[in-house]
Amino acid sequence: MSTNSSDPVSLPTDMELVLKVIPMPADCNAGGDIFGGWVMAQVDLAGSVIPARYAQGRIATVAVKEFIFKQPVRLGDILSFYAKLTRLGRTSVTVKVEVYAERLNIQGRYTKVTEASLTFVAITEQGEPRPLPVHN
Repeated sequence: MSTNSSDPVSLPTDMELVLKVIPMPADCNAGGDIFGGWVMAQVDLAGSVIPARYAQGRIATVAVKEFIFKQPVRLGDILSFYAKLTRLGRTSVTVKVEVYAERLNIQGRYTKVTEASLTFVAITEQGEPRPLPVHN
């Protein structure tokens, strides 16, 4: 039996909750759904949380390797952004971000709405790549 992608799902246990946000009316398009660009900006913010820990300084988004919109985000949804480290390089950190919507009228049930893979690079004050500090 196949499942509908809008069916409720469990929240990930192998990822960290890094952001929760509720989109507002100004974030809607004419059809009443939340702008994809607004969601992308929130994913970029959520994705930066883990790399910032490793970089201990300035970071910049250098690549979005994948961005999939699975379901629309609606006005009133409570969005939960989960992230996990997928690659640690000399100057860069890649993370996977998954976004789950708790629909306004069905709280406590989650639908996966977006997933993405982003790479951030540690940079100097002049914007040049720099090695990540050593972590134990």
